[in-house]
This record gives sequence, C-alpha cells and structure tokens, in this order.
Amino acid sequence: MTPVAVFDEIAELFDTRGAAAYLGEPVSMTEHMLQTAHVAERAGAPAALVAAALLHDIGHFLHGFDDDAADHGIDTAHEHTGADWLRTRFVDAVSEPVRLHVAAKRYLCATDPTYLAQLSVASVHSLGLQGGALSPAEVDEFARRPSAEDAVLLRRWDDCGKIAGGATPPLAHFEQVLLAVMRGAGADDE
Repeated sequence: MTPVAVFDEIAELFDTRGAAAYLGEPVSMTEHMLQTAHVAERAGAPAALVAAALLHDIGHFLHGFDDDAADHGIDTAHEHTGADWLRTRFVDAVSEPVRLHVAAKRYLCATDPTYLAQLSVASVHSLGLQGGALSPAEVDEFARRPSAEDAVLLRRWDDCGKIAGGATPPLAHFEQVLLAVMRGAGADDE
C-alpha cells in the first residue's frame, strides 16, 4: 500500500467513524485525536510522536465492539488493536507508544499521587476495566520498555485532548507528518 493510500485509509476512518462521541467525554473521536496531536505538535514532539498522538485511539475505529462497550464492562483493548494495525503501516516509534498508552495511564496512577485525581470520570471508569494502577512489579516492567517514556508523554497529551470546542488544525494538516513516518516512505523502518 502506498503512503498516500494509507493516508486516504486513515482519512476514511476519520470520516466514517470519527464523529462518534469519545466515550463519555465532551468531544468526538476526531476532535479528541486532533486535539491530542495538536498538543504534541505544540510541545515540539518529533514526527513519530505527533503521529502516535494523532492515531493513538484508532483502535476504537477498528476493534469491532459497540461504541458503548465500556458501559457494559468490556475493555476493548483498543490500544493493541490500533498498534497492530499501525505496525503494518508505520515505524515502531509510532505504533509502540500507541500500544503502551493505556499501560502508561496505569503507570501514572501508580507513580504520580496527583494523576488519578486529574482523570475524567470516563477515564477513571475505563481505568477500572483496564486493570487499575500497575503493581510495583508492573511499574518496574513498564519502565524498562523501550517506548515507555514516549508512551507517558503520549498519555499526558491524551489527557489534554478532551476540550469541548477546542481549536485544532484539520486532519490534512498532519498528512506530511504521517507520510514521513510510514514504513517504506523514507522513514527509518525499525
């Protein structure tokens, strides 16, 4: 698949699935993902992390569960579904922070005493479905993962992407960033 075809595939997912409400938050899926990428970009993140921020919840478009799965006590494991899909299209520096962004939330709940209090009600609910705060052994294991630091950055940006009416550039603004980190598109294929 060519890089332009991959971008078109992503744009189609945003167009067909992105208007759905973002799991109890005051934004749509598209608004959330664009806001998260915009925060990463403003923070000066490298292209791979901006792409990861933009696509971190793409698994919600792909997992096959109903949009209200969390209301029924189901963890959709969207991070793994999304990362597996991204891994075939993007370098690991994009897919691995996406794979770890839920674990990063659990890590922050275990290591930062103020973090849990900052989470939205919907995020606290999903935290319970995702296993709660990491145990001390899991904290050590997470911290040793090569993409752990990037996943923590992504998680913090994720938490900022829930502002009703927040201004962002359109998806097209991120096209060149995405093209630069696609497998076989000049990016360093890891």
